[in-house]
Amino acid sequence: MTERRAELARTTLGVLFILALIVGSLWVLLPFIAAFVWAATIVIATWPVLLWLERRFGGRRGPAVLVMTLALLAVFIVPIGLAARAMLTGVDDVASLASLLSGLTVPAAPGWVAGIPLVGPKMAESWNAMASAGPEGLVEKLQPYLRGFGSWFASHAGTVASLLVQFLITTVFAAVLYSGGEAWADWVRRFARRLADERGDRVAVLAAQAVRGVALGVVVTALLQTILGGIGVMVAGVPFAAVLTALMFLLCIAQLGPLLVLIAATVWVYMHSGPVAGTIMLVYALIVGLMDNFVRPVLIKRGADLPLLLIFTGVVGGLVSLGLIGIFVGPVLLAVTYTLLNEWVTPAGAQRASGTA
Repeated sequence: MTERRAELARTTLGVLFILALIVGSLWVLLPFIAAFVWAATIVIATWPVLLWLERRFGGRRGPAVLVMTLALLAVFIVPIGLAARAMLTGVDDVASLASLLSGLTVPAAPGWVAGIPLVGPKMAESWNAMASAGPEGLVEKLQPYLRGFGSWFASHAGTVASLLVQFLITTVFAAVLYSGGEAWADWVRRFARRLADERGDRVAVLAAQAVRGVALGVVVTALLQTILGGIGVMVAGVPFAAVLTALMFLLCIAQLGPLLVLIAATVWVYMHSGPVAGTIMLVYALIVGLMDNFVRPVLIKRGADLPLLLIFTGVVGGLVSLGLIGIFVGPVLLAVTYTLLNEWVTPAGAQRASGTA
C-alpha cells in the first residue's frame, strides 16, 4: 500500500511538473503565437510554390526561400506600410479636406436615379437637396464627419504600425519554416500518429489541405479583386489610388470585399467625369466586387475535398470568433472535427473499401 501511494504521488507530481512546463512555455511564447500561426498557414498554403521555385533553381532551397520571403514582403508588408504611412502623414490632409470641398459643385441627380424601385425618389430628392445647397451647405453637412474621421485616422495609426511589426515577425517565421519545412511536417505527423495512429496522420494531412484550400480561395480571390479594383481606380484617375488599393486588399482579406472603396470611387467619378464614366465605373465596381461569390468556391474546392458549406461556415464563424486569423483556423477546426466524426460514424469495413477504391 505504501509503495502504491508513493507511486501515485510520483505520477501526480510528474504530471503537475509537465503541466507547469507547458504553461510556462506558452506564457513565454504568447507574444509570438499569432505570428507563428500566420507563418505556418502561409507556408502550408504556398509550399507547392516553394518546391516549384526550388526546382527552377536547380534543387537549391536557399534562393527559393529568398524569393518567397521577398514575395511575402511585397504582398503583405508593402500594402500595410502604405496604409500606415498614409495614416501617420495624412491627418492634416483629412483635416484640410473641408477647404477643398468649398470649390466642389454637385450636379443635379440624373433622371434614371428617380426611376430606381423603392429607393429612387428618396435618393433623387436627397441628391437634389445637396446640389441646391451649394458648396457651403455641403461643407456644413460634411464637416462633423470629417472631424470625426480625422480623429479616427490619428487614433488608429498606431494600430496599423503594430500590425506592420506583426507581419514582419510573421515573415521571419515563414522564412525559417520554408528552410526546414519537411522536418516540421514530419514532426507534426509523428505527433499525430502518436495520438491516434493512422487516423491522426490522416487528420494532420487533411488539416494541411484545408489550410491550403482556404488560403487558395481567400488570398488568391483577394489578390485578384485588389488588382482589378486597383486598375479600375487608377484608370479612372481617382486620387490616392495606391492607398485605396492597399485598403481594398485589407478589406478583401477580412472578407468585407472591395465594394466599399469602389462605390466611393464611383461617386467621385460621377462628380468629376460625368454620368457616362460614372456608370461605366459602377458596372465595373459591381463586377469586381461580386466576383468572389463565383471564384472563391471553385478555388476552395480545388484545394480541399471538403463540403463547401463546412468551409464557408468555418471561414465566417472563425472571422467572427477569432478575428482575421480565424479565417484559416475556423475551417481547420471544423475539418478535423468533421473527419473524426465521419470516421467514427462510418463502419471500419466501409472505410477500408473506400480506401481500396
